[in-house]
Amino acid sequence: MKKLISSVVLLLMVISVSSHGGSKFEHSDFFKGMGAGDKSAVLMVHFGTTHADTREKTIDVLNAKVKQAFPDLEQREAYTSRIVIKRLGDKGIRKQNPLEALQQLKSDGYTHILIQPSTIIDGVEMESLYSNVDEVRGLFKDIRIGDPLLYSPDDYEKVIDALTQHYDNTTAYVWVGHGTYDATTAQYAMLDYMLKSKGHTNCFVGTIEGYPEYDDMLAQLKASGLKKVVLIPFMFVAGEHAKNDIAGDWKEDLEKEGYTVEVRMQGLGENPCIQDMYVSHLKFKTNHRKVGIMEKKALYQKTGEKMHSHH
Repeated sequence: MKKLISSVVLLLMVISVSSHGGSKFEHSDFFKGMGAGDKSAVLMVHFGTTHADTREKTIDVLNAKVKQAFPDLEQREAYTSRIVIKRLGDKGIRKQNPLEALQQLKSDGYTHILIQPSTIIDGVEMESLYSNVDEVRGLFKDIRIGDPLLYSPDDYEKVIDALTQHYDNTTAYVWVGHGTYDATTAQYAMLDYMLKSKGHTNCFVGTIEGYPEYDDMLAQLKASGLKKVVLIPFMFVAGEHAKNDIAGDWKEDLEKEGYTVEVRMQGLGENPCIQDMYVSHLKFKTNHRKVGIMEKKALYQKTGEKMHSHH
């Protein structure tokens, strides 16, 4: 009976916390969990880029904003792209991958780790990061990961509001994401759907390596009747893909179709509103711990009740 009561109490504690990203969280203060001798750090995780011009405007700026939000914490950085790490290494610039950075933090005596990725969607790059963290979780007393830019429907709305503020209804805006070939590419389709549902019928989403593809975007663009197009990299940095695929292939292909095309060569990471969203994601995790699905199922089994979202 005591176990059942304690389970119910825990359940009530969890559902009393407003949902974030459709997942349930319980109040859990990251800093109050620290004891004498414990050390905390923030690990910034980026896909990375070999282009210094866009790195300075995006990665470096976000790192600085997070440092401003957490001035007393050691800050480290890692890149997830092994290709970028290799190319930078050939130039004498050393970058660690997330696993190496976490192992280094352990060696340096850090016990409590906050991680914030600059990933756009909850896709393969996040899957890779989760895997790295699971591998070393037992080495730390607490380790928490902030959400990617797009996680909850509320995130999508905030991004749409931030990017469409000064749009012209006579112009077509094409957001070009990286894309992925697994189920997570549906997040780009969700973004396109939400743009249209919020009245932005002159906005279209396409991806370089996933769905919606170029032809899917083009079909919608043709149906709109608009002839002036602005191509916008829907990527954290305006690097290799933005300069070659978007400013090159996509621009040329659209011009052959008779469109007047402008490329807005700016990564999402240059937008202050976008930067602030990443900082907000990390701050949220300093006060909340995600309740895993198996924890929830154990509660359901004991209580016979499903947890409900409280917004």
